[in-house]
Amino acid sequence: MTEATATRTDTSTGRPFTPSADDLRTVIDPASRPARPSAVAASLTFGRRVLLKIKHVPEQLIDITMFPAILILMFTHLFGGAIAGSTGDYIQYFLPGIMVLSVLMITMYTGIAINLDVEKGIFDRFRTLPIWRLSPMVGYLLGDAFRYAVASVVIFGLGMALGFRPSGGVSGVLAGIALLVAFSFAVSWIWTVLGFVMRSEKAVMSTSMGVIFPLTFLSNVFVDPDTMPGWLAVVVGLNPVTILVTGVRGLMMGTATGGQVILVLAIAAAIIAVFGTLTMRLYNRG
Repeated sequence: MTEATATRTDTSTGRPFTPSADDLRTVIDPASRPARPSAVAASLTFGRRVLLKIKHVPEQLIDITMFPAILILMFTHLFGGAIAGSTGDYIQYFLPGIMVLSVLMITMYTGIAINLDVEKGIFDRFRTLPIWRLSPMVGYLLGDAFRYAVASVVIFGLGMALGFRPSGGVSGVLAGIALLVAFSFAVSWIWTVLGFVMRSEKAVMSTSMGVIFPLTFLSNVFVDPDTMPGWLAVVVGLNPVTILVTGVRGLMMGTATGGQVILVLAIAAAIIAVFGTLTMRLYNRG
């Protein structure tokens, strides 16, 4: 009671007050300190942070809804008849490809978001927290993987409305979407490296577009490589996007082989091994 009265007197006179060790123990009790979060819990928390950004800025969903819808309508109705003879036949070939193209386009936003957080010093704050050091990066990619799945479902629904009928059934469609999300998760690690090394989000976007556009358009997304000149068909066949489209299309149409799926997963694993390692080094370096 006496100590509390003296404290009030010091505050009113404006004198500096230095709390004693006993005072601090009454406020900070080591016995009541919360337990350190597990790696999974911390990663899921940062993944939820990514989803909350979408909740507060729903305009971000335009990229995964309007952009694919415009591409599907434009290519199916403008070029479908000329390429395949009818729009109905073309969308059977085109939809898995445009799904791959659209989701791969979205992956570059991972690097842009990370670059913005690096510029604002948010990652410096994360490094001071008593959490698994890599959980912010894993959380980023988990949240974006959810966006890839949502985009795939939106595109598939639009394709069904326009006449797409996958002969692989429900299991084939789910397997195709899962393969696409897994590969896109791996590609995101490429953009995380750019997010750390580029000086602005505009630089990340321009560099990402410079990589994504040639890879997606120089593939079998729009037309069968057998209709191309021999040398170009070889180049297109070696493109990883072509390999991915072949796997997704085959699963949805029930024609995929085990070798096609394994090849896609092997490429995804190689990308994660290389660019995941680079990302972690850049993140730990600060």
